[in-house]
Amino acid sequence: MLQDFLITSVLLQYCLYVLQIVRRYSDFDLLNSSLQISALSLPLPPKKLIGNMDREFIAERQKGLQNYLNVITTNHILSNCELVKKFLDPNNYSVNYTEIALQHVSMFFRSEPKWEVVEPLKDIGWRIRKRYFLMKSKNQPKERLMLSWADFGPDKYLSDKDFQCAVKLLPSCSHPYIYKVTFATANESSALVIRPFNEKGTLKDLIYKAKPKDPFLKKYCNPKKIQGLELQQIKTFGRQILEVLKFLHEKGFPYGHLHSSNVMLDGDTCRLLDLENSLLGLPSFYRSYFSQFRKINTLEGVDVHCFGHLLYEMTYGRPPDSIPVDGFPPAPSASVVAVLESLLSCEALKNGMPAVSKILQMSLFSDILLTNSEKPQFKIPTKLKEALKTAKECIEKRLTEEQKLIHQHRRLTRAQSHHGSEEEKKKRKILARKKSKLTAFESGEEHLAKYSNSNNSAGSGASSPLTSPSSPTPPSTAGVSTIPPPPPPPAAPPLPPQMDGAVHPDPSPADSASREALLSSIQNFQKGALKKADTCDYSVPRIS
Repeated sequence: MLQDFLITSVLLQYCLYVLQIVRRYSDFDLLNSSLQISALSLPLPPKKLIGNMDREFIAERQKGLQNYLNVITTNHILSNCELVKKFLDPNNYSVNYTEIALQHVSMFFRSEPKWEVVEPLKDIGWRIRKRYFLMKSKNQPKERLMLSWADFGPDKYLSDKDFQCAVKLLPSCSHPYIYKVTFATANESSALVIRPFNEKGTLKDLIYKAKPKDPFLKKYCNPKKIQGLELQQIKTFGRQILEVLKFLHEKGFPYGHLHSSNVMLDGDTCRLLDLENSLLGLPSFYRSYFSQFRKINTLEGVDVHCFGHLLYEMTYGRPPDSIPVDGFPPAPSASVVAVLESLLSCEALKNGMPAVSKILQMSLFSDILLTNSEKPQFKIPTKLKEALKTAKECIEKRLTEEQKLIHQHRRLTRAQSHHGSEEEKKKRKILARKKSKLTAFESGEEHLAKYSNSNNSAGSGASSPLTSPSSPTPPSTAGVSTIPPPPPPPAAPPLPPQMDGAVHPDPSPADSASREALLSSIQNFQKGALKKADTCDYSVPRIS
């Protein structure tokens, strides 16, 4: 009975395991259906109705699903989308962020009745906790506006008072290459910003030939035609973006969120978006890239590195496959490749990013003349400047700590991979054998040396008069066998010098007299002069 119960229990557990795999596959199938909007070919294993309970099939299916997840998580856009995050971590991503954003926006506009929400712009951005709405003003109903709402991120270090002051300061910022903010406000957990809605879209929309209101996955995951911009556009747009970065760095205003979707296009002019992201403490779009390189440890360096991604995208019509970039494809000009090498190559990432002013002096941008006459203005109070400086230092400190952890993890992973390889295991076995032999050899030598020393010390007191001072030491045989050698035979009397063949020192007179007396006693020895000894033999048995 007990055996039958155990067998039944094992079968039941196996069936539950199989049912879990089958149920999980249905979740994969649902995720894959949702990701078809990206137009990517994803390697989801096909369905199987018959034989899906076999052990071999389940093992094969697990490998296929794991490969599917690997492809998704290595795609930079897919790995950040809400669908994938909800699938991998449903407990932390189960809420409806659009509903939460609408609640906050409604609370904001209770005191501002002149604004009206037209419709939500679903999934036009990549952030999960940032939502967009099409707006209009009751005073100007024909003007279309866009509202962006976001809650705090992990890098929010400003106090509530300083944060609200900085957000409300954004509409006063005037720069020819910063997109105008119409209205901005904040509360204790989030902020909203209203800007004019641009029908032409962003710089990324221009590169990918996309419609601004389409979902992010549809617009940018798999473009139908990959084509970079013309050389003059690359030079002009690049120069304008560098100028606004230089302006923000001089003002001490942290940015760190440069990418092609944050650059609004207005004719032949680029204007930077989302200055509020750094105040909210939101993570950068390229954080997973620059957090791997410890030399990119300031927000200025982050902006310059992100500019390298943007320049690559403008040049080749797509983002780089990996960072660092080992080799650059042919570009419209060698000067473009020179800038890219200074920002994205392996050598550049090891040495650190150049300053914006240095990039502006390179030949790609130095001959571009900007004709915009608008004077930049962004007055930041002294107290707020100090708060922004402190917040910037905290952001950079957290980045440095994260880079340190990633570096330690990568070293540990490399070490484990290295020590776990078959080649390394063979090397360790060979080394262990050599070490064992060396230990045995050394222990044998030590044992032989101890035995020789003890034997020499015992023989030196008993037979020192009979030992020649020039007797050679026998060669050691330790290492050939660990069995100790037999004891040496008793010392024989020394031979005369002419028969020895070795060079001996001249003996002293006392030694010569002793030798002569010994030789004469040996030569005059007579066996017959010995007395007969009486012995008592007790070996024969007695019978009493």
